[in-house]
Amino acid sequence: MKKRIGLVLVAVMLAMSLNVWAAPAKQLTYGYIAYDMKDIWNQYGAEAFQYAAKLKGVNVIVLDSENDAEKSVGLMQELIAKKVDGISVFPISPDQAATLIRMANEENIPITIENLPMNADAGKYISVVACRYDDIGYGAIKYIATSLPGSKVLFVAGAEGGGVWETYMIGVNKALAEFKGKVTMVDIIHGDWQTQKAMDVTQSFLSTGKAFDVVFANNDLMAIGVFNALKDKGLDGKKKIVSTGGSPEGLKMIKDGIEYANITAPVSLQGLITFRNLWWNSQGKKKPAAFYPLPIVPVDVKTLSKAIKWDVVDAASIKYIGGLD
Repeated sequence: MKKRIGLVLVAVMLAMSLNVWAAPAKQLTYGYIAYDMKDIWNQYGAEAFQYAAKLKGVNVIVLDSENDAEKSVGLMQELIAKKVDGISVFPISPDQAATLIRMANEENIPITIENLPMNADAGKYISVVACRYDDIGYGAIKYIATSLPGSKVLFVAGAEGGGVWETYMIGVNKALAEFKGKVTMVDIIHGDWQTQKAMDVTQSFLSTGKAFDVVFANNDLMAIGVFNALKDKGLDGKKKIVSTGGSPEGLKMIKDGIEYANITAPVSLQGLITFRNLWWNSQGKKKPAAFYPLPIVPVDVKTLSKAIKWDVVDAASIKYIGGLD
């Protein structure tokens, strides 16, 4: 009997040393607070985040703020109550993001930000993944000045107050000064990132009779609204549209001859890198950089193949960012 007990003890100790009976690793759960899932930029970024999470066996709880800062606070409280292992926020504004960051900090929940750089006093966060919107604004005006010199540009801009359009304007103003004489801005109207609103404000502008050659639409959704407004007045094909983003709809508009060019930035990579930053933090092996900029690739009908697609997230996309580990 003693011999048998001794053999059992030896087997137990051997199993423990080999970690045979070790408890399985806890499945991680991340929260994702969206700005507005009706926005295709946010939608594709969130889908890429979830794609990467599935590869790593991480559960994701996606909650939609619906562009409501007050609602986003309630969603953060919900994630805190669920004791999630990390949170990604797609901000509505710098102030709203700072509020959510501080809430996460108080509960010691790791948090990362996508799409909008943070102010220095925003709190403690893992990293930011975002476009350099000033560079996109600069790139759009530079493209128009060099490809369509002498153009008079109508800027159908995004919403005021969120920080994104304001950052665009830094680059736009820089390019207007640098390419003075090759491009002029005739007006700035705000479509607030929405198709219908962009159509409405473009129609109102057209009634003024001001001369213009090119419309710079601040995203692809607004480019659709701009095109509809131009078409209603029989101006489709007579005025050129340059947009930003590079969504599937935007690239199709180039292919169909509706849009002249697109200053693309792949939000799919934004979602992948945002997940990776949380994953690295959870693993404790690598420290993410404070800021990751997205690549900016101007494309037109001649260079369409260079665009990195939003709606194709696969092994090649993971390879492009250098992997998830």
